[in-house]
Amino acid sequence: MRLIRKQTLMPGMIILALVAITCCKTAKIASTDKPARIIAEDFDRFYQKFHADSVFQLSRIKYPLGGYRADGVDEYKWTKGNIPLMKTMIYDVDTTIYKVTYKKTESQFIQKVWLENSGFSSESRFRLIKNRWYLVYVLDLNL
Repeated sequence: MRLIRKQTLMPGMIILALVAITCCKTAKIASTDKPARIIAEDFDRFYQKFHADSVFQLSRIKYPLGGYRADGVDEYKWTKGNIPLMKTMIYDVDTTIYKVTYKKTESQFIQKVWLENSGFSSESRFRLIKNRWYLVYVLDLNL
């Protein structure tokens, strides 16, 4: 009777061993796979949505926001309560009235707008942080 028991357990043990070996090989193969590469957010899509969607815009301002606002009398730092919404993209500014410059790199976008000989100028900086674009700096002068 013992002989019969050993024979019935033997095929089951072989199957169990094969399953264990197969699982181990599969796990090793899976562990050598490289993680998926995270792609940085496209700036142009971000920039359009930033100016079109106020909720999105507020979610993409990095506080504490660098820069400040000065109007010739008062000067103050930006807070969540006093930052005005940006509605006009730099590409849409009327260049017959205002002077504009902008510069884009892989990780930063800087835009400037000013009126010649007026005391008005504005500079905004966007930066790529953990593959997402954020507004990180605004200097608004109206002297």
